[in-house]
Amino acid sequence: MRWSTEDWHTAGEPFRIVEDLPTDGSTVAERRVHAMTGHPDAVRRFLCLEPRGHDDMYGGFITPADDDGADFGVLFWHKDGFSTACGHGTMALGAWAVRTGRVPAPDDGEATVTIDVPSGRVQARVQREGGRTTGVVFRNVASRVLETGIPLATSAGDVSVDLVYGGAVYATLPAAAVGLSVTPEHTAELIRLGREIKWALDDHPAAQLADARLSGVYGTILVDDLGRTDTGPWQRNVTVFADGEVDRSPCGSGTAARVALLAHTGALADDEVLTHDSIIGTRFLARVAGRTPDGVIPEVTGQAYRVGRCEFELDTGDPLAGGFTLR
Repeated sequence: MRWSTEDWHTAGEPFRIVEDLPTDGSTVAERRVHAMTGHPDAVRRFLCLEPRGHDDMYGGFITPADDDGADFGVLFWHKDGFSTACGHGTMALGAWAVRTGRVPAPDDGEATVTIDVPSGRVQARVQREGGRTTGVVFRNVASRVLETGIPLATSAGDVSVDLVYGGAVYATLPAAAVGLSVTPEHTAELIRLGREIKWALDDHPAAQLADARLSGVYGTILVDDLGRTDTGPWQRNVTVFADGEVDRSPCGSGTAARVALLAHTGALADDEVLTHDSIIGTRFLARVAGRTPDGVIPEVTGQAYRVGRCEFELDTGDPLAGGFTLR
């Protein structure tokens, strides 16, 4: 087994890009379902888990688009399987598609990269100056509040949790509600409580969507309120997704979910910008770009950077082809 990857990061969160992996299905959503138990899952484990990756690795398999309306499709993956949405990955893919020439782009101006993902069709608008990419705007699927004020007893006390859809379902609450702040020294406890809350609400009726493939709580977003800037609310968050994986970025689809919630409560007006920081201090800017009957259309702006190319191979007799995890 031998695989070549191109590695990027968006605001500190890794994204490992893999081309030329055969996948079954006529749509990206179908391909995701088939990939969960087939050869792509073995490749995911090989590239994501130790000793070739780690418990917080993230990546995607490039696939054909659903139709001619998109440039390509992608199956997003993490240590526990395949996700339905990924904003930081969409930004990385936009920058990658332009850098590799897969999608033409001007030296000055903007190029739109359209990508089919399991939750729908999204866009990465790649901003260019002097032949360099200076930013990527992730335009997400319609995002909406599912239910607010859900009471939940946790090991850190009773809390009130909101469930919001941003391409995946997120449980969100203030970090202060469990006696924490979103800072690196609290990472272990944030992971523990993020996992606890996710699994406690995974079967909640509000998390069961019309398309069952999108159902269940994908992650928990714990938030610090930092007040306001001149342009709108300022918050810091950590998203604990899958089963205890920590997003180093402010989380693209999680930021979209926060935009939907803040717009719902009136804390984010349509002409304002959410300044959204991560646990490591990186930043996304986000806004409501439009409204539909299915929810708001969030746009999240960040930047992605190429890390390098990797060549992975399975040495003869290596017993760890399937990788391992310690979390």
